[in-house]
Amino acid sequence: MFNLSIPLNTRAIYWGGASAALFLILTNCGQQSVSNIYEEDHNKVQCSIPNWTPIEIKAGSFEMGQTDVYDEEGPIKIITLDHFWIDPTEVTNRQYAAFVKATGYKSVAELPVDPAAFGVPVEQIPPDMLLPGSALFKAPKQFSNNYHDWWEYVPGTNWKKPLGPTGPDMRPQDPVVHLAYKDMEAYANWRGGRIPTEAEWEYAARAGQKNYTKQPEQANSWQGIFPSLNKGTDGYKGISPVGCFEPNKWGLYDMIGNVWEVTSDFYAPQHDPQRPQNNPKGPSENNAYDPFNPAFSSHVMKGGSYLCAPNYCQRYRPAARTGRDPGLGASNVGFRLVYDSKEKAFRK
Repeated sequence: MFNLSIPLNTRAIYWGGASAALFLILTNCGQQSVSNIYEEDHNKVQCSIPNWTPIEIKAGSFEMGQTDVYDEEGPIKIITLDHFWIDPTEVTNRQYAAFVKATGYKSVAELPVDPAAFGVPVEQIPPDMLLPGSALFKAPKQFSNNYHDWWEYVPGTNWKKPLGPTGPDMRPQDPVVHLAYKDMEAYANWRGGRIPTEAEWEYAARAGQKNYTKQPEQANSWQGIFPSLNKGTDGYKGISPVGCFEPNKWGLYDMIGNVWEVTSDFYAPQHDPQRPQNNPKGPSENNAYDPFNPAFSSHVMKGGSYLCAPNYCQRYRPAARTGRDPGLGASNVGFRLVYDSKEKAFRK
């Protein structure tokens, strides 16, 4: 089974041998077009329009973590949290567009790339890698277990053009994607909320449910053999609008599947067994470490995405976790907000 769930940093570099050659992780690998995904998916599932009212999560305790799937999900520990409010869905394109209209904000994917981010002379950097863009999943024509064959840095890709510059415009009810962490924080500050901690997110996602390993039916995930064959039997081969699958017992949609959701915690492989029991947070930025992305302090993201399959990441579970580079968005990564008070949650 493959133990990778997302691409490494699109703009990351690896140095090897005496030649110190620059290896850019994501390249154009001749993948098939994704511009027709919307047309393939839509009208297959009757989607409801969710109630947008934030939901109060009462204070309580739960067993956080899991130990029978991936090592980084343990150890299990009883955690106690104060009450908070949480949005019932991922932040949508419609909601993010309102923020952009009010503030004129430009996301990282809409801005030119600083050559200094590569740490090499600018003449060694392919020009396309300096253009505004984001990481786009494209299924290879033939089966491949090499993630270099699944991901491409595509200039012109951003939250408004989530399938690339030649693809259709964003759909208002879809989760917003292709955002860097600072873009998410900017929206959270404008809205009066914040990005949840990993413990808050997992507690809300569980909604009292015990650990499991089986692929859930009521979640937008991958049916078939990843990354080449997606049967789409759940009605979607790509992102689905929010509200297309049943909410959990606490009324929260898409906590599992659809898009990964970023949390405020920094990532380390495994939970710290010495972490506080009450309202814990992840390691400090200095102590964070992501073995798949060692050059950056990754954030924890949760819940899996439409790319999770039984033969691949199996991260369609509340306890599932992996690291996410904060500086770059991707076509399967989003977020939702939590609020510390009723006043903030219901602020107009």
